[in-house]
Amino acid sequence: MLIENLSVLKIKNTLLVTVPDDPSDSIICELQDKVLSAIEQYETKHVILDISRVYVWDSFFARTIAETTDMVGLMGSDSILVGMRPSVAVTAIELGLTIGNALPLLDVDQAFEMLQNSSEE
Repeated sequence: MLIENLSVLKIKNTLLVTVPDDPSDSIICELQDKVLSAIEQYETKHVILDISRVYVWDSFFARTIAETTDMVGLMGSDSILVGMRPSVAVTAIELGLTIGNALPLLDVDQAFEMLQNSSEE
């Protein structure tokens, strides 16, 4: 599924969601809908949200991502948030914003490595 540089890809039992660099509110809402629908359709266990292209983190974006990760958890999947830029992290803390129940990791490679290591145990 691809909408204005928003992609939701199924890789084994994981969804890889790539967020565009300047997502509009409607794109963020579409992201939430696509992720939840894909979890139901594919019965995936993990969702990796890649925000490495995002430079601006406003309260709507943060709230919707946090709500999405909470919803993903309620559906029985884990959320991993990757690629947060330092400036976005600073803004998030200054505004008191959270990422819900997502596990923050540096990048997509680290997320897949962690998932691979946890499946071997």
